[in-house]
Amino acid sequence: MAIKKLLIIGFVWPEPRSSAAGSRMLQLVAVFQSAGYQITFATPCAKSDNAVNLEENNIEQVSIELNNSSFDDFIKVLNPDIVMFDRFMMEEQFGWRVTEHCPKALKILDTEDLHCLRKGRRQAFKEAKPFDTKYLFNDTAKREIASIYRCDLSLIISEVEMEILKNDFKVDASLLLYVPFLLDNITDEQLNKQPFFNDRKHFITIGNFLHEPNYNAVLYLKETIWPLIREDLPHTELHVYGSYASLKVNQLHNEKQGFLIKGFAEDANVVMQNARVCLAPIRFGAGLKGKLIDAMRNGTPCVMSSIAAEGMFGKLKPNGFIEDNHILFSEKAIQLYKEENGWVEKQQNGFQIVNSRFNKTEFQVGLMSKIVETIQQLTQKRFNNFTGLMLQHNSLQSTKYMSKWIEEKNKKK
Repeated sequence: MAIKKLLIIGFVWPEPRSSAAGSRMLQLVAVFQSAGYQITFATPCAKSDNAVNLEENNIEQVSIELNNSSFDDFIKVLNPDIVMFDRFMMEEQFGWRVTEHCPKALKILDTEDLHCLRKGRRQAFKEAKPFDTKYLFNDTAKREIASIYRCDLSLIISEVEMEILKNDFKVDASLLLYVPFLLDNITDEQLNKQPFFNDRKHFITIGNFLHEPNYNAVLYLKETIWPLIREDLPHTELHVYGSYASLKVNQLHNEKQGFLIKGFAEDANVVMQNARVCLAPIRFGAGLKGKLIDAMRNGTPCVMSSIAAEGMFGKLKPNGFIEDNHILFSEKAIQLYKEENGWVEKQQNGFQIVNSRFNKTEFQVGLMSKIVETIQQLTQKRFNNFTGLMLQHNSLQSTKYMSKWIEEKNKKK
């Protein structure tokens, strides 16, 4: 039997300890490995100290260049069965080359989250106006939706984003597949090892500071929410964890106020289990929030905004309170911190959510089944997707020659 080959073209090297995107990428890698795929991970991005060593998991690591025909030779030799683009920017850069040199390869886009949704919400927030399609239909949306059409299948992390794509952008459902975080079930043994209410203290928030919604949330906590909580609970602290803390982040540290910038968490599970309550007042963004997953897996109830909670709970009760008003948010945080019975109930909700909504085995079967079906029907599916064929033609004409122009220009430097 021939070896099945998957090429992943990454926006960055995966950093599972720094971001939810890094964790999700490794989850997808594990799914393909379990299905017997030989995986190559390639990216034009420089590797940071936080990047995981993929070779330890028998994955070939390759550095590639933007606007360089060396990629053409690389992919022709590799000849993958599937190419998965990590975010639409990578499909824009390399998709036309894949189409030209490996036309039979199945093209998958992992959106991570809808960048156009995040950008639109950010703009609406900055203008202090309600978010609507005027903000959603931005220039990023034109690029991102075009990328979805040019691919054979796009993996969508949130049910809410699935509905936005189908209802607002009118994307055919056959091009989309809902694949959230892929998690192992929390076992009874793991549950029994969780610290109890009285074994935990203080509040926590966590998130990559390069991600603007996370920094904005920390600033909101510092200036608006934390003073209200601290007034009622003067001996508590808020521990702020996250990778890539800049000077402006570290300047928020104030021991007298109990607002402590802790920086990079070597083990998010440990710091989350030490905390009693997680705070996530995110005011704009998209996708699923990894900090809420970390909190639920480690038995830490949350107080969160509606943006943070989006797509997370389905019809199940949340693992805490959802509030957008800063006064109500602080009141619920104080209540959750003080009342053990309510805290235990919310903790149990979190365990149920992880085990019922993010079951790795269930989504793994669905993903592989969809891939097999799409490969078997690839010619017909592409024929039926005329919009994708049209955009692919335009991309080959415009992006291809722009890239070649840049390559020639670089040679003359």
